[in-house]
Amino acid sequence: MNTTDTCRLAVLLSGTGSTLVNLADRIAGGDLPAEIAVAVSSRKKVLGLERAWERSIPTEILTRKAFTRDGRFDAEAYSTAMTALLEPFAPDLVVLAGFMTRLTEPLLSTYDVVNVHPALLPLFGGPGLYGHHVHEAVLAAGVKLTGATVHFADEKYDHGPIILQEAVEVDQDDTPDTLAAKVQAAERRIYPRAIALYAKGLLKREGHRVRILKESQQG
Repeated sequence: MNTTDTCRLAVLLSGTGSTLVNLADRIAGGDLPAEIAVAVSSRKKVLGLERAWERSIPTEILTRKAFTRDGRFDAEAYSTAMTALLEPFAPDLVVLAGFMTRLTEPLLSTYDVVNVHPALLPLFGGPGLYGHHVHEAVLAAGVKLTGATVHFADEKYDHGPIILQEAVEVDQDDTPDTLAAKVQAAERRIYPRAIALYAKGLLKREGHRVRILKESQQG
């Protein structure tokens, strides 16, 4: 992407679309130099699609059903179909927004993909640790800090290079619900910030690390 152009986002969702709304609001407010080229849902009849329609964002649906045989999901076939679906929209960045389907090649080598996770990775990540399951695990472990992590996605769950993190204190009276609310507030802050850094060409991947450049180092 030419850093003088507006960064085109493909937002992938599976539920309420709260992340989509947050990004759209940041774009409208001039805080995020991007545009949402398409919203893709892995499920039909979810609130996230309605919220995209309300904002005149093009939408697509790609369910898992056609890619499941004998109870087994073919992630590679699904990712191939997703790559073809996104191509006409020419996204610069694919943004996972509560997207509950694993992605593999060829999508991951075709597009940069980012994700936000409700913990301080590499802690409390991996298969089965999503949503309230994460907050329940944090409380069970008795840790005093959790938070949110934005990272580039790879083929392993919650594994790719970390872009930004924000810590959140765990209070002794927290429940999974109260902890989720605090972590989600952190997610709403750092996800658009990380995408803005990408849009400005200020992220440099060095192996499994991400260096944040100053604007004078751009290019």
